[in-house]
Amino acid sequence: MDPHVQAILFDIDGTLVDSTKAVERSWRTWAREYHVDAEAVLQVCHGRRTEDVVAQFVSLQQQAAAVARELALEMADLDGVAALPGSRQMLDALPRRRWAAVTSGERLLMTARLEASGLPVPHTLVSAEDVATGKPSPEGYLKAAAALGFEARHCLVVEDSPAGISAGRAAGAQVVAVSTTHNVAELVSAHAVVTDLSCISVEVTDRGVAVLMP
Repeated sequence: MDPHVQAILFDIDGTLVDSTKAVERSWRTWAREYHVDAEAVLQVCHGRRTEDVVAQFVSLQQQAAAVARELALEMADLDGVAALPGSRQMLDALPRRRWAAVTSGERLLMTARLEASGLPVPHTLVSAEDVATGKPSPEGYLKAAAALGFEARHCLVVEDSPAGISAGRAAGAQVVAVSTTHNVAELVSAHAVVTDLSCISVEVTDRGVAVLMP
């Protein structure tokens, strides 16, 4: 990996914010209400847009209401949502024009989770509503890099899910995965894997951002 990049593009859930328990509680409730297998839902929901997950389990006629219901459940449950280790320190070290967030979540929900965890809401945030195709499509990462004024291939993507890793790689970026929500064996397509953001330090230089890892 090239240790120098122009910007860092972060996923939110599972990367910056520990929201896994809240996410899984809401999806379990949703699955019970819609009479679908909760375990099957949990196998595919991480790192993907709500609408893309819902479409796998309910009829087309039910989808709009089902998406709205899942968002309502998640908005109502911020219990235990907290910043993951190292995330605050890393964001504090980066100027606003050197980082962005790219999430499969809705903007309203992601803003609520960032605020609940005490993390800053980024100036550049590409959410579920901002893309035509969600992760593993690279669209979100390409848009975020362009919004910052850089090419994605000159950026570092930080992700926690296989879908997110695929999106970052498809955008042409270098990808570091954090093993906060998935086993390391599921993250091998990333260029590097670390436990969490406390394993990474960054320094702004005249070349951009220097990324230091063990």
